[in-house]
Amino acid sequence: MTNLFSTLWPDYSAGRFFCELTAPRPEAGPVPHLLAERLKAIGLDALRARASAAETELIDLGVTFTVYSDATAIDRILPFDCIPRVLTAREWDLMERACVQRVAALNAFLGDIYGKGLVVKDGIIPADLVYGNANYRPEMQDFQVPYGTYAHICGIDIIRDEAGKFRVLEDNARTPSGVSYVVENRHLMLRTFPDLMAGIKLRPVDDYGRRLRAAMAEVAPEGTDDPQVVLLSPGIYNSAYFEHVFLAREMGVPLVVGADLVVENERVYMRTTAGLKRVHTIYRRLNDDFLDPLVFRPDSMLGVPGLIGAWRAGKVAIANAVGTGVADDKAVYAYMPRIIKYYLGEEPLIDNVETHICREPEGLKYTLDNLDKLVTKPVGESGGYGITIGPRASQEELEASRAAILANPENWISQPMIGLSVAPTLAEEGIGARHLDLRPFIITGRSSWVLPGGLTRVAMKRGSLIVNSSQGGGSKDTWVLAEEFGTEGGL
Repeated sequence: MTNLFSTLWPDYSAGRFFCELTAPRPEAGPVPHLLAERLKAIGLDALRARASAAETELIDLGVTFTVYSDATAIDRILPFDCIPRVLTAREWDLMERACVQRVAALNAFLGDIYGKGLVVKDGIIPADLVYGNANYRPEMQDFQVPYGTYAHICGIDIIRDEAGKFRVLEDNARTPSGVSYVVENRHLMLRTFPDLMAGIKLRPVDDYGRRLRAAMAEVAPEGTDDPQVVLLSPGIYNSAYFEHVFLAREMGVPLVVGADLVVENERVYMRTTAGLKRVHTIYRRLNDDFLDPLVFRPDSMLGVPGLIGAWRAGKVAIANAVGTGVADDKAVYAYMPRIIKYYLGEEPLIDNVETHICREPEGLKYTLDNLDKLVTKPVGESGGYGITIGPRASQEELEASRAAILANPENWISQPMIGLSVAPTLAEEGIGARHLDLRPFIITGRSSWVLPGGLTRVAMKRGSLIVNSSQGGGSKDTWVLAEEFGTEGGL
């Protein structure tokens, strides 16, 4: 920590971790110190009062999510931390280019595996990892999508290690969630903490709805002048229902459930008080299995009978495309550097975290020999479930992890424990260091656009590395500085 930060916050310590505010970054100019000074001037008591008011506002607005595993709380807010995370213009430029690169490779990969399968034939990735994947959908074989875009909305989880280097932790190419908090957090900061933001030029986040609506219109069936877009939700009991409402409002499109749609003559219609109205693009927040009971789960009450037939006939567009789950499988993730090189002829702009694949003999042996040093993850889970953090696990937990891996090696990967970067966070003890990650959101139609900043998720518990909302994590506003400061710009 610099001397100025030590003076302002003598009790704050990032330890051995890279701090997103206090680590020297000349390109951030005076912003980090200015932010620290303003927080100091407000004082802890006033910060707590305003933070409490902000969380009350989230409850009043209904900005909630559901934790199905918690019988004591059906709906809860995502804890909001009032101290923002700051990214410089230079850092964001790298992040933006890396996300566009990665999504281009993901879409090329999806187009290939549902087409000629050259990536498998050329030995870049094992065949059974693709065609034996639970998320592989044979119904997609040889089906062309507009502009080769399968993952229209993608979330890339990015961390920063002890050295301050960005690394990709995970790809989310099915139905990534959390973008509503990016926009709501900014609105909350503007209303509750305008004095923190005064005079600091930031990249705006309010354009997401318009950009998403435009991309959905771009992929609509040809010959449609004014395509009707809808957002298909599983309904009010879904954990992310607030986000579905939010996005439909931001796009200015109807929010529908399966019962609101009907297929006639391979065309999709929406039931309205004025009769049936044609639908051209469906942004679905419904998993593949439930989309069409005639093709996938016959017991699904959430989908639309005949929807896949209408899609294959080219009469409606679905975003994200069916079968994108192969691309965000945690085992496939390990091959992403090779996939990027294969399709784009480029090295990844942001590297993966080193990953050991337990389905491969050498990966399995290394993982079992080093369980106490590694983080083990099931490839089919999300939300932080099933993870064992070896260096912090008990002997009993390590043995349980070993048994689970041996029972089904194909379901597991392992990675070294990365010392995630930290940022100042309002905590019980005052302003403390808490670990965090970042999920930028990428919208792709003809081309890709990245929402400036993305969702910063923060582990609210001291020392915790689990940032997922379902595991008690919170979020911060992510500031992307709109101006580049020179090396002389710091204080």
